[in-house]
Amino acid sequence: MRKVSLACLAMVLAATSFPAFAAEKPADSAEAKKGDDAKGDELPMLPAPKSIKQSAVIGGKTVNYVATVGALPIKDEKGKTIGEVVYTAYTVPGAPTSRPVTFAFNGGPGAASVYLNLGAIGPKRVQFGAQGDAPSDPAVLHDNPNSWLDFTDLVFIDPIGTGFSRSRVDAEETKKAFYTSENDIKYLSRVVYDWLNQNGRLTSRKYLSGESYGGYRVPRLAYYLQTQMGVGISGMTLVSPYLDPPAIGEDDALSPLPWMINLPAMVAGHFERQGNLSEASMAPVEQYIRTQYVQDFLAGPQDKAATDRLSAKVAELTGLDPALVRRMDGRVDIGTYLREIRRDQGLVGSVYDSNFTAYDPFPASARPQYSDPLLTTLIAPTTSAMVDFVTRQVGWKVDARYNALSYEVNNVWERDDSDNPVKDLRQAISIDPKMTVDIVHGWDDLSCPYFGSRLIMSQMPQFGRPDRVRLHMYPGGHMFYSRTDSGAALRRDILESYRAAS
Repeated sequence: MRKVSLACLAMVLAATSFPAFAAEKPADSAEAKKGDDAKGDELPMLPAPKSIKQSAVIGGKTVNYVATVGALPIKDEKGKTIGEVVYTAYTVPGAPTSRPVTFAFNGGPGAASVYLNLGAIGPKRVQFGAQGDAPSDPAVLHDNPNSWLDFTDLVFIDPIGTGFSRSRVDAEETKKAFYTSENDIKYLSRVVYDWLNQNGRLTSRKYLSGESYGGYRVPRLAYYLQTQMGVGISGMTLVSPYLDPPAIGEDDALSPLPWMINLPAMVAGHFERQGNLSEASMAPVEQYIRTQYVQDFLAGPQDKAATDRLSAKVAELTGLDPALVRRMDGRVDIGTYLREIRRDQGLVGSVYDSNFTAYDPFPASARPQYSDPLLTTLIAPTTSAMVDFVTRQVGWKVDARYNALSYEVNNVWERDDSDNPVKDLRQAISIDPKMTVDIVHGWDDLSCPYFGSRLIMSQMPQFGRPDRVRLHMYPGGHMFYSRTDSGAALRRDILESYRAAS
């Protein structure tokens, strides 16, 4: 099986790996000792849910809400608890049960939901993901004016092996039960159902939101919930989604699709650096890529005139050295682009946002020897802020490691090449004419480029018309919401969708 690398096949070069859910038993816990006596080294169950009242200024108004952290058990067919999934829920007390509730997932596989929670749509946020942010910055939470909590309750779910969520079986059973794309959908759908049932919210309007590989999960979750769990979904928001793995991979040397999909994001990065990024400036670029670019690409390097023409145009659009682009026959890979656009400054760009940069630690090396500039700055602020929120502010005490991002989960993940989130997306909206879908991207994202979603939408049947399946682009990259203006624009667009469905 081809492995799915972190956040949409990004070229993450970090060599460090770490345990996915290596939670330690409290040495002085009576419950732990009892568990050890009865079950050998079995972990004690995670604590009961804990809630606190908070408030935040969102959309210019104060919103009072209840924040709850808890865990839901995952059981096998014999009723044995084989895992515990931790959630963070934000609910407005006294609201009618018809109030929408949105379940949010991040991706990886191996990412906790902290990025959407504390970066995009939760009521509090910690600063990360913008140029100039550093891992050593104070991990202090502030009100998030771009939160969605004023128009929907929010439930952030951490899949097994991420956050504090953990398996209760051995490594082989864990992989089989949780780390396959098929079983991932099954147990997470049950988590959604169980939360709704336990909280009396099965009659609420229900939405799903997923970022990156979470955007791969969400259409499949929606269809499974509809057809297997009896839970209808009113809408989905796919944030920088990983929707069509074969299209953005490079396994097929004949296909122009990976190059077609990557190039617009490279051009957008260049246009932004020039102060000329807009829908209007990108429209002729997209038209060129659909037409002359494909024709010249398919002519192949043996056609010198076609390759000269293609290389010159790619160099013009990306701002790269024309001689370099010609040596590459106009086929500029992501790694080369990110390292060459600022080579004279000794800086490298991030695959998640080509205009988020850091110094190249080995600028004279013939091959890249650096970790992704953006990915490596996220771990410290998100982990520190989330652990402080859960254990100190909410008071949900747990003696365990918190994994904002688990390379171990990603490394052992098994994906079925036959699964297809676009197929499930089509099926989900075909059987529910009221369901809406918002697909949202940052222009500069090279890990899950927006043009892939543009091409997918172009192939939609008539029932997937633009008023039902909408594509929005914003300045920024994979985590475009870390830019205040882009986060505000996202909030406006999604609020409009929720209001239209009410």
